[in-house]
Amino acid sequence: MTIIGQDRAGLVDSVARLVAEHGGNWLESRMSRLGGQFAGILRIEVPSANESALLAALKGLSSEGLTVVAQADSPVQKRAASRPNTLEIVGQDRPGIVRQIFRVLASFGVNVEELHTECASAPMSGETLFKARARLSIPAECDTDQLRQTLEKIAADLIVDVTLGDVESQTAAPRPS
Repeated sequence: MTIIGQDRAGLVDSVARLVAEHGGNWLESRMSRLGGQFAGILRIEVPSANESALLAALKGLSSEGLTVVAQADSPVQKRAASRPNTLEIVGQDRPGIVRQIFRVLASFGVNVEELHTECASAPMSGETLFKARARLSIPAECDTDQLRQTLEKIAADLIVDVTLGDVESQTAAPRPS
């Protein structure tokens, strides 16, 4: 389900209370406050006998300013083999950075599993910097060298730094000297 509403204390508790009251189990979630709004996506498990009552109760949260959209899980399709990777982007803010970088990723069949972006003041100049971090799933058949070259060309055009990293090499334990 997805939830969204004006940020305030107790939003997560409102949803969690209803899930628990209907015998549900909170499985996983990603939630965040951004620009005064609170939004989240979550998966729960609830006995089928309680599903309708829970959905009705969740819809009732609209009186508290919370919009909830729920749907049943679809069977998970087996995904093709892929490699986990990260992507970092840093550069002076300007329109089109996300569009151009992620168009390249899509053209190579790369799946964006998580994306965090922000604009912040540069420490020395005070100019607005755009920063992004993404967790990617790159298809096994993708030519990673070609992907890097294409990203580097776009990065040069946009005047941003783009770093495509291998998750496995980032999480490996440091080697003793």
